[in-house]
Amino acid sequence: MNAAATTSVPLYRLAHGRTGDKGNRSNISLIAWNAACWPVLVEQVSEQRVAAHFAARCPVQVQRFVLQRLQAMNWVLDGVLDGGVNDALNLDSHGKALSYWLLQMPVEVPAALLPHLAPE
Repeated sequence: MNAAATTSVPLYRLAHGRTGDKGNRSNISLIAWNAACWPVLVEQVSEQRVAAHFAARCPVQVQRFVLQRLQAMNWVLDGVLDGGVNDALNLDSHGKALSYWLLQMPVEVPAALLPHLAPE
């Protein structure tokens, strides 16, 4: 993408998410608000970028499963829950908190896509 023709916005402007957890694994869904946003999500929300975004949580493995027909992704992050809900002293790191953290990740969008984004 041409940097001059793009704008950096938080991921929540392009998609919404849901989170579940089991043991020390977090499962995060990411669903495009609009079909026009889908190509940007596929291009920029990669396993490497998500792993870097969650680096402070020290994920053991980050896997992306693309659900093209639903214009959604399923993320599986292993080792990010301090041992799991029953073992962790920090309950704030579980559930919806991790989907909200993912949705803060910045992405670059072309100026032409701005009318299709969710409001701030």
